[in-house]
Amino acid sequence: MGLQKDQGFGVNAGTELLPLSQTLCDMGLYASHEEAFDVRNDSGVVLGQVDRGAIPVLGLAAEGVHLNGLVEREDGLFLWVARRSMSKRLDPGKLDHLVAGGMSAGLDPQTTVIKEAQEEAGIPTELAATARAVSRIEYALERPEGLRRDVLHCYDLLLPQGFTPIAEDGEVESFYLLPIQEVVALVRDTDAFKFNVNLVLIDLFIRRGLFAPAEAAILQNALTGRTA
Repeated sequence: MGLQKDQGFGVNAGTELLPLSQTLCDMGLYASHEEAFDVRNDSGVVLGQVDRGAIPVLGLAAEGVHLNGLVEREDGLFLWVARRSMSKRLDPGKLDHLVAGGMSAGLDPQTTVIKEAQEEAGIPTELAATARAVSRIEYALERPEGLRRDVLHCYDLLLPQGFTPIAEDGEVESFYLLPIQEVVALVRDTDAFKFNVNLVLIDLFIRRGLFAPAEAAILQNALTGRTA
């Protein structure tokens, strides 16, 4: 969300965001994550920082990364899937991407992917650096924690067949290597995945040609916000 003069914000409004988020925390409106996120205007200029937990309370836009951990085998395409720890604040126990995370203050998407890959799945820096940026997805929806206005930077990473992820930071309960068609069925028939993961997976399915052309066009339009 752009904080501009004509919206009633002064030029130094960004410096007020971090103290404001602390005030909201002290009022009990959210629990602090003790992690600062950048707040940008519509031109992408950083105005200031805010505690991550306050972002949906204030309805600010947040950025994050999602990485499809892919394995190509003779018997088809497989995807590494993580199950979120039951101690997670958001969607505990849900299925998730191999690597996904918010973009902390001062970081860019590529740096965030490499950082999260090591922390969440034990992926070496050299391997994580080969991840390919494939798409950008934006959405807005109301959630129990507030208004989510998220920008997801999506990546594909081709992993060796012998690679096994390791949960380094305790945020993942377990990992599964699933045939891509099984992942399609989970997205289509269940709500097993964390709420925003389905969007990134549908984008992957489209790019991998897993839908009929007419269906792919409809879904692509929905992802990009086009009406035709």
